[in-house]
Amino acid sequence: MTKQKSSANEAQHIHHSGTEAVETAQAKQAGAAFEWHLGRVTRLGNFEIAGGREVTIIWEEGGVSSQQGDITDDQWEIFKLAFLTTGRIAVLSDQEGEDWMRDYRCLEAVR
Repeated sequence: MTKQKSSANEAQHIHHSGTEAVETAQAKQAGAAFEWHLGRVTRLGNFEIAGGREVTIIWEEGGVSSQQGDITDDQWEIFKLAFLTTGRIAVLSDQEGEDWMRDYRCLEAVR
C-alpha cells in the first residue's frame, strides 16, 4: 500500500490493486469498529405530504430496511445513482446490531 500525505489537513491518497483492498484500507482509516455492509436499492419514493423521500434496501447479510424522511440531498443522489444503474450500495458503519442498516454517513453506489 502506498500512502501519500503532505500535511494533516490534506486528503490521503491510497493506491491498491483491487476493490477489496481499497475497502479494507478505507475501513481501517475510519477506525477498527467500522465495517462494510452491501445491499441493493429496490425502491425509491418521494412523498412530500407523508414525510419526504423513501428508500428500501435489501441487505446481502439478510434483512430489509426502509427509511422515509431524514435523507439528505447527497444521500438521495447516491441512492438515485445506484437505483438507476446496478442498484448496489455500500455502507461503512460502526453501528452495532441492526442500527447500521440506517447509518448513511458513509454511503457509496457500487458497480
